[in-house]
Amino acid sequence: MTRVRGGRLRTLVVTAATVLAGALTGCVAIPTSGPVTVGVDGEVREQDRIVVLAQGPQADAGPVGIVEGFLLAADAEVTGDFDVTRQFLAADQRSEWDPGAGTIVASATTVEQTGDAQVTVSLAVNAKVYADGRYVEAPADAVETLRYELVQDARGNWRIAYAPDVVVVNSRSFEQQFRATPLYFLTPDEQMLVPEVRFFRDRNVPTAVVRALLAGPSAWLGDAVTSALPTGAELKPEAVSVEQGVAELTLEPARAVQDADRGLLLAQLEESLRPLGVTTLQVRAGAGGALLGGVAAVLPNPEPGDLEILVDGQTMSLVDGVPVPVEGVRPVVGAQPQAPARSGDGTVRVALADAATLVSVPVGGAEQTTLLRGTALASPSVDRFAWVWTARGAATGRLDAVRLDGTAVEVTADWLVGRTVQAVRVSRDGTRAAIVSDGPDGATLDVAGVVRDDDGVPLTLGPGVRAGAPLTPTTSVVWVDDVTLGVLAEGDAGRTPHRVPVSGSSTPLPAVADAVALASGRGDRSLYVVTADGDLLRHEGGTWVAVPDVTDVLVVTGATFPG
Repeated sequence: MTRVRGGRLRTLVVTAATVLAGALTGCVAIPTSGPVTVGVDGEVREQDRIVVLAQGPQADAGPVGIVEGFLLAADAEVTGDFDVTRQFLAADQRSEWDPGAGTIVASATTVEQTGDAQVTVSLAVNAKVYADGRYVEAPADAVETLRYELVQDARGNWRIAYAPDVVVVNSRSFEQQFRATPLYFLTPDEQMLVPEVRFFRDRNVPTAVVRALLAGPSAWLGDAVTSALPTGAELKPEAVSVEQGVAELTLEPARAVQDADRGLLLAQLEESLRPLGVTTLQVRAGAGGALLGGVAAVLPNPEPGDLEILVDGQTMSLVDGVPVPVEGVRPVVGAQPQAPARSGDGTVRVALADAATLVSVPVGGAEQTTLLRGTALASPSVDRFAWVWTARGAATGRLDAVRLDGTAVEVTADWLVGRTVQAVRVSRDGTRAAIVSDGPDGATLDVAGVVRDDDGVPLTLGPGVRAGAPLTPTTSVVWVDDVTLGVLAEGDAGRTPHRVPVSGSSTPLPAVADAVALASGRGDRSLYVVTADGDLLRHEGGTWVAVPDVTDVLVVTGATFPG
């Protein structure tokens, strides 16, 4: 048996890249001394990225060498047609192997001959990308095994008779050759756009985006959103042409496209193609048909609102950086007022009077009322339909949603059975809930679609999709933007804030000693953390800075933006 470590694979790629990089840098030198002078007029062009060319099978290569070459060629051709890669396959396998079925992003690869004609590839998995572009981050220490069967042809050359339908790439190749793009669907009331990020190979991305839009949302989101693109519509011809920012495409059948809500249809397509440089969209209903008239509907994207904090039960806002009580809002009465939440228009305000009591915040002439009691209530979240979400620590498999008038519903999900919800935050569009729950497999962060009736009453959650799989999340989760979460996770340095894309790789932020809660408006610069000592810190310049006139002055027991 021959045992070859995966480091050789990486070495070959790195060597090729190094040779090319050396050739590029050998002709010039960056001056390190001398006076400052005016630069030469002209456009500064971005350097083309290094391209690793695929190589075909080597003469006299054994089974391990053939599989190694196959993996290298597939990595190099991930945005191509895999013509060279298929040379490693036996003749009848070349048309059977489907590289589009999925991609594994691996941090380490080990290739080992495990039989006379069998080679096993062991992978340390970072993530998987499915055929429709869904990216799923893998848990820490995730591994996967691929087996390849080989045969010798009439000339005695080894070729692969069976290969799994998957392409293996390293993280660097993935970053260079895949592109993250949001697809936009609609809330059920057609009032807002809902993004779902997919990853596509960097080749004909506009075509991939339109095809994915026509195929619809992922299963976890499918029951929570809708689409103005007609069911069964197809892209014909099967490509989107883009020249100088103008995208042209034709959809069939013509009648269904003409009958669709054009404003919403164009809004979905325009918003999804804009990140790809498309400035003008031309859509035809049927081959040879006229261009669709009308303009894209303008759908609101609500402002994130202002930060509010809770100090001695009093709700305060920062006016020119100075904390002042919010007008008309009276203090919350309770043993430990904490975890405030409010709607975007401020008509719904709630907080925990203590860890077991959810109350309305007294506003104007309205008195404080108890909305829910339970052990270890999760910090509340208010959705755009005025429902207040929380969960009881002693009740597994469910969440609670209540209104200020006392109306209450239980929200369940099959995947929550046997799990205790520790934190919940509903997205601003009301279609998705981020949930930290604890179960037999430990604490996890999942995102699920919210299924509602026609009046916006939450009924159930769709399937959960895991986010931030390598992390051990705790009791605070927020939406940093429409596709990214912020979560406190346990780590070697204590509780550490992380940015966690719903689809993508999580990123740690600097640790904060004794962090207990997060608050976020929109974007990293509106991300705040509250500590157990009542300090309030803002994320700025890649670190955390104390908020003047608050930290070391007031004892903050909660901070929140609308939601």
